[in-house]
Amino acid sequence: MKLEILSKSESLDSQKTIISKIGDLINYKNLEPGDKLPSERTLSEKFGVTRSNVRDAIQKLELYGLLDSIPQSGTFVANIGVTAMNGMIEDILRLEDPDFKTLVETRILLELKTVRLAALRRSDEDLEKIKTALDAYSKKVLKGEDAVQEDLLFHLAIAKASGNSTMNNFMLLITPKIITNFEKYHVCDKNLANQGIDEHMAIYKAIKSQNPKLAKQKMKDHFNVLYQYCYNIKKSS
Repeated sequence: MKLEILSKSESLDSQKTIISKIGDLINYKNLEPGDKLPSERTLSEKFGVTRSNVRDAIQKLELYGLLDSIPQSGTFVANIGVTAMNGMIEDILRLEDPDFKTLVETRILLELKTVRLAALRRSDEDLEKIKTALDAYSKKVLKGEDAVQEDLLFHLAIAKASGNSTMNNFMLLITPKIITNFEKYHVCDKNLANQGIDEHMAIYKAIKSQNPKLAKQKMKDHFNVLYQYCYNIKKSS
């Protein structure tokens, strides 16, 4: 599993501009549910942007259920009325880039759910992937190296094991932004990294034993520092 860090050059304003143009195109051509959009190359030439810019905008519209991309076939207008689609696009364009603290808070709320579901639903393959991520984290920490990405890969493996694709998608959406800002905001003391190994292992063991209550508690214990950062309080339970 690899994480692609979001490029600063892919600005939110640029993405919103492309989303707006895609909406205009759908209206101008009177595209209906099931109709196919022009190719990424065609759209990039038409809008004067890169194909990666177009791809990012399409992926965001897919996330909100407005477009459907089918491998080898193309991108299609989702089964939603024009009025509803236009209203949702307007809402998307009004969205602001979330600040770091709200991203961390969202992560906490999501993970207390995903870890519980992972304990209930995890497969042997899921468990193996979680352990692999844990080992990679431990290896870097013990070498005294930065392990922020390995830390979050461990949590992403848990999200995937939850069996809830929507929660998993949200985690994939916010994780790169968390990674790029973790050091900037000095959320966690690097001296706590060794403690993190024990906490990760406790979470892993609870998931392995399929104990959802214990898994959730161990995740809350692990998030003690994040609770302090977000809420300026200490959580003991």
